[in-house]
Amino acid sequence: MNPVHESTSCAVAACAEIIGAKWTALLVHDLSEGARRFTELEHSCAGISPRTLSERLRALEDEGLVLRRSYAESPPRVEYELTAKGDALLPIIEEMRRFGHAFLTDCA
Repeated sequence: MNPVHESTSCAVAACAEIIGAKWTALLVHDLSEGARRFTELEHSCAGISPRTLSERLRALEDEGLVLRRSYAESPPRVEYELTAKGDALLPIIEEMRRFGHAFLTDCA
């Protein structure tokens, strides 16, 4: 590989690895509307298992894209919201949506 492109390819691959996991782009898109509870995210992503949702949220949190807030209430309340780093993904996800509508017949 040409060394000039090596760092760019690495950045593209790293970004694709983060948002390329099933459900991840949809979760980031859903969180763009504000803080959500686990069950709200579960309902907005019909077909996602609780285990997968938990894994994806944890991975997004580990990457610094999502913030998990726990509230000391009874019953306990936990909300997830995008960080500034997570917000930075939104233009990419919007372009993915546009591409899907323009070029993928199943999304029209």
